[in-house]
Amino acid sequence: MVHCLAWVATFLLAASATAQTCVARSCFDAPVVAVADGDTVTVLRQTAAGSRQVRVRLTEIDAPERRQPWGARARQALADKVFRQTVRVASDGEDRYGRLLARLQVEGRDINREMVRDGHAWVYRRYATENWLPDEAAARDSGLGLWSLGVGASVPPWEWRRGERHRKVAALNDVPTPGSESFSCDAKRTCREMASCADAGFHLETCGAHALDADNDGLPCEKLCR
Repeated sequence: MVHCLAWVATFLLAASATAQTCVARSCFDAPVVAVADGDTVTVLRQTAAGSRQVRVRLTEIDAPERRQPWGARARQALADKVFRQTVRVASDGEDRYGRLLARLQVEGRDINREMVRDGHAWVYRRYATENWLPDEAAARDSGLGLWSLGVGASVPPWEWRRGERHRKVAALNDVPTPGSESFSCDAKRTCREMASCADAGFHLETCGAHALDADNDGLPCEKLCR
């Protein structure tokens, strides 16, 4: 407890230093109290109502998932850079999971970009607003980080997640093929109307009932399929 209080006190002193220019919609300084993976951290944000933990998703990049090759090393690399460090959080909003989307800085260093430069993350093509592809290419050509696995073994996280979702759906639901006697496409579109997880899986995968996958994780009707 003493060490924790001393750490928070150190943070408060650092946060009271001269404010940096904010280049995003909102900026604040906070200590990183947890690192979930190579692109997600939790910070302790101080507000007028007290402190609260805020989950932050680093923008512009996509690091390997924790179960992917290099996933654990990407998480450790980010932890080495920011854990128990006071970071500048420059955010332009939240994602659908309620996480802050932000760039992190430590003493002026752009941590998001460093993760790409050091070979611990890809540029997230779908959402990138910065041209960091040359940084990614340089890391790949130098065999840094995940690129040491070889280009063939380095599967982008967005492709890996898609494959994992398909495998989970198949394993959980044993989805029948079109024309199966078990299920057929009909007017059912809500989870309440589904008789089972397999029924929901069939309507999602075969019939295109995308409303069954409200959080877009590839699994329908979580209450049926958990």
